[in-house]
Amino acid sequence: MTTEPMNTQAGEAGEVAGLLLAAGGGRRLGGRPKALLEHRGRPLVEHAVRVLREAGCARVHVVLGASAEAVRARASLPGCVLVDNPDWADGMGSSLRVGLASLRGTDAGAALVSLVDQPGIGAAATARVRAAYRSPSTLAAAAYEGLRGHPVLFGSDHWAGIEASAVGDRGARAYLKEHADAITLVECGDVAEPYDIDTVEDLGRLTPGTSASGAPGGPAHME
Repeated sequence: MTTEPMNTQAGEAGEVAGLLLAAGGGRRLGGRPKALLEHRGRPLVEHAVRVLREAGCARVHVVLGASAEAVRARASLPGCVLVDNPDWADGMGSSLRVGLASLRGTDAGAALVSLVDQPGIGAAATARVRAAYRSPSTLAAAAYEGLRGHPVLFGSDHWAGIEASAVGDRGARAYLKEHADAITLVECGDVAEPYDIDTVEDLGRLTPGTSASGAPGGPAHME
């Protein structure tokens, strides 16, 4: 396992596409879809997409599941490719498979995978991981005090293997464990907090208030 310095520049071997997993139904939140939780006056999915944009991802695919039609109706996601995962209740692995499959046939040499329920991880950390990209064989991940977390970057050479092993809520965990020596860890603990919004108590970590445009309830700009 190698460690990537923070000033590394991204390679040119294909674009790095953003892949946002936003299908969760929020079972421990009383069935409130995580994509629609309010953060800074707008749905959390908008914030997560904006982070990927600010980190340099021109292409962003968003995997939807629970209340997908409501997310489409309420969230402003211009320019995103919205992908439905009918099997979202099976766990994050199914969303990862659907998302990677949606990137096949594009110019993407890698997928930068982030989770909708981690608002403490912003553009600074996400851009650091994106900058670790060198070629379709790259594997990279954010690290927090040396421990691997999100976002994670999967070069396209790895997609088939990840799709084959991603089951339940494990996502790519088994594949990453098997290829641990190939992962570039990018320390992000100084610029991000990798907490999840999983329980009712966690809702206190979300920020109330106005949207990024400054208007309560108005569409957020893709900054």
